[in-house]
Amino acid sequence: KVYMIAAGAIGGVYLIGIFILFLGVKEKDDPYALNSDRAIPFCKGLGLTMKHGPYVKLTASFLLISTAVQLEQNNFVLFCIHAANLRSHFQYLVVTILVSAAVSIPFWQKFLQRFGKKPAAVGILLLVPSVIVLVSTTDLIMAYCAAFISGLSIATSLLLPWSMLPDVVDNFRLQNPHGKGHETIFYSSYVFFTKMSAGIGLGISAAGLEFTGYKPRICRQSNDVITTLKILIGVVPAVLIIVGLFILYFYPITEESRKETKHALEMLR
Repeated sequence: KVYMIAAGAIGGVYLIGIFILFLGVKEKDDPYALNSDRAIPFCKGLGLTMKHGPYVKLTASFLLISTAVQLEQNNFVLFCIHAANLRSHFQYLVVTILVSAAVSIPFWQKFLQRFGKKPAAVGILLLVPSVIVLVSTTDLIMAYCAAFISGLSIATSLLLPWSMLPDVVDNFRLQNPHGKGHETIFYSSYVFFTKMSAGIGLGISAAGLEFTGYKPRICRQSNDVITTLKILIGVVPAVLIIVGLFILYFYPITEESRKETKHALEMLR
């Protein structure tokens, strides 16, 4: 019954969002577009975006980072119940993560405005020590501290790609000045890859737990399952984040190049 109520509530929120979008947002052509601009066909536009270096690096980086976040989210409750003796606290730990993420978004917004978007990626790196602490300690206070730091990192991983994607679109626009309609291809492709990360995270979790003999609806799991949960919560996300940030290091758009692109587009218009 509770699941049915939750499904109805979520469906209602979707309907409200759709009506707000349909009634409140009006599409307008770019008033600064050149007369020679022409719409890019989807297949051609997809090929061009997949060859655009900044977009490929950004997408590859956050595909790995999003997969790491999904792995932690998918297995956090099972980890608290079976591997960390936090059965009576996992609800409050989840709330701590959510509150920390929501409250810290304005801070990270100010941070990236002052220091730049690539330096703000250091916030994502905070997830590595937090998950290591979470899997290596049984202290309740340390667990709450790790949950709070995880929320800070998750907020950065959600905020940063959506603030960097417009810079990629502007960079592409400057390199392809006579095409229009490419924004939808960039955004829809990125959403597809983020959804793919969720599927990859679920697949890794399900395969790992099934391989080690996880059995639902039992109070105590085997040692292999407990070890697997620690790996899925700690080791795998840490490796994915480090590799993702390594790729992001080669992301070519800096604050200086972003300002130059903005100025060039204004001159073009």
